[in-house]
Amino acid sequence: MKYEKNPIDTTEQVLKLKGRGLIIKDELLAEQYLHNISYYRLRAYTYPFQMNEEGKEHLFLQEDISFEDVSELYCFDRALRTLLFNAIEKIEVAIRTRIALTYSVDTGDGFWFLDHRLYFLHEKFIDLTRNEVVDGSLHIGELMKEVKRSNEEFITHYFDKYGEPAFPPSWMTLEVVSMGTLSKLFSALDKNNPSSKTIAKDLGLYKVEILKNWLHALSSLRNTCAHHSRLWNRRFSIGLQFPYRTTKPFLSKEEAAGIRDNKLFGYLSVILYLLQFISPDSSFKTSLLELLNKRPKLVKLKDMGFPEDWHDYTLWK
Repeated sequence: MKYEKNPIDTTEQVLKLKGRGLIIKDELLAEQYLHNISYYRLRAYTYPFQMNEEGKEHLFLQEDISFEDVSELYCFDRALRTLLFNAIEKIEVAIRTRIALTYSVDTGDGFWFLDHRLYFLHEKFIDLTRNEVVDGSLHIGELMKEVKRSNEEFITHYFDKYGEPAFPPSWMTLEVVSMGTLSKLFSALDKNNPSSKTIAKDLGLYKVEILKNWLHALSSLRNTCAHHSRLWNRRFSIGLQFPYRTTKPFLSKEEAAGIRDNKLFGYLSVILYLLQFISPDSSFKTSLLELLNKRPKLVKLKDMGFPEDWHDYTLWK
């Protein structure tokens, strides 16, 4: 089927929303809003409240939903993204530092990530660290691609002054790679490496696999926030693994069993747990609770995976 919908201006967009049953008291204000936040972006916040079956013309399911309600929902989600992005930044920087420092000190080698023996699959090692010319073509792995893209002075200085190794030491290299690539590196390292166990234990976890999963999931969540995408009512592509044994109270086995592993509440629990080790004085929990307490009309906590009795969970008390 060929896409044949014609573009419409903001005046027509407002009329379309009104025709579908959305209450719009100030049409000019709504137009101004749609000049700054696209109709299509806002659609992510109206969709759950509309009839979306074929032939239903996306009519609103409730008669009391207004454009103001939708805009308040959007602003709530934007505030939530900002809060989470700042929290994840602390976690990312802390884990980045721990990986570079712990492995460097334990191995006595700042270029430890070039040692294939530390990886559980040789293909993963090659995918990350490859840097060779084959038949006249340069083939480089993900780490080097990101290092080469960096314009940080310390990276430029390294390449200006040193000819080998081809990579800067880990405390430089890992500073300029994305959280996604950092996650891939940590995931590729053998879970039985003493350094990985130390890093996990330092963050209150007894299983390296759990930290690998959490770093992967938080990397995806960070990208969602960075691209200004919707958090409310979202199902994430990476399911969380919940540990039953931790150095500080997390979620009990019974609590974890009742939580959807691909909804926001689980992710928030992971962030809150890690911040206890990384930033004990963090205001994340207080700020989050304040935001949730002031949530607008259309925000239902169950849409984000919150259990009914979540306030009674040890982690959240």
